Amino acid sequence: MIEPDYLDDYRPNVGVCLFNKSGEVWIGERSGFPDNMKGQDYHPWQMPQGGVDEGEAIIPAAMRELKEETGVETVRLLALTPGWLVYDFPQGYKTRKGRSWRGQKQKWVAMLFEGEDDEIDLYADDHAEFQDWRWVELEEVPGLIVPFKRGVYEELAEAFTPLRDFLRDMSDRL
Repeated sequence: MIEPDYLDDYRPNVGVCLFNKSGEVWIGERSGFPDNMKGQDYHPWQMPQGGVDEGEAIIPAAMRELKEETGVETVRLLALTPGWLVYDFPQGYKTRKGRSWRGQKQKWVAMLFEGEDDEIDLYADDHAEFQDWRWVELEEVPGLIVPFKRGVYEELAEAFTPLRDFLRDMSDRL
């Protein structure tokens, strides 16, 4: 697949839409949200996501990010978005790693969690990304996300709804 040049200014990123056997999705409450952001516009929840390292393939990056951020390894790969989902950073947004990116281009991986909830360990990595977590309905997720990422999460919810419905139909056989 040839990537359009305009995507060169976007950081390669992978996200994980982790379904449980009931068809709910995992979201985590981000750690370190500044107190001045808490209030009416407080949207600290998101699914696991992170940068794709130079030369790293999407699926291994997704597995790495999922393990680092949630401790989860007991999963089954279900689907991958075919193209990039893109969002721009808000003006003045500070990115890590020194480079100034316009935003992120993301591939999203849907996975089925086949373990038990006690496998989830927010402190599996030295740098905890999340301070809390929960299972929610896929349609709820866009309303819990910071506004600049919301469009991607809306596309994601629409794309993965048939998969979620299939999981629910098959839940007694999973």
